[in-house]
Amino acid sequence: MIDDKRKRLSSMNDPLGREVLLAFWKAHVLHHAASRPVYGLWLIEELAEHGYRLSPGTLYPLLARMERNGWLRAEPGERPNARKNYRITREGRRVLHALRGHIEELHREVVRDVEPRRRSRRDTKEKTR
Repeated sequence: MIDDKRKRLSSMNDPLGREVLLAFWKAHVLHHAASRPVYGLWLIEELAEHGYRLSPGTLYPLLARMERNGWLRAEPGERPNARKNYRITREGRRVLHALRGHIEELHREVVRDVEPRRRSRRDTKEKTR
């Protein structure tokens, strides 16, 4: 049942699913680019391993946006039309670090169904002193 929902959500024909999953794909790209240079075809294959079928027409604009945002740096190949390797930037590492915290919190609440500890006004006031 979960796999069926995941397949429906990962469908490129579902604009809502695509919009939501863009953030997951970006986090995945940053995660891998943090440990080694990555390139488009490898990312398409890697994301397919997780059930996401992205076309080059989806992935390459995503990589270009991430580069414009300063999260990735493209290193062109030596030959014309050679593949570009993408490396994470300092800003990309900062974004990845923040995303990991958000993902961890989301996992606790959504997957593990653990309610967050609510801060009282008193707790908040004490921290600002």
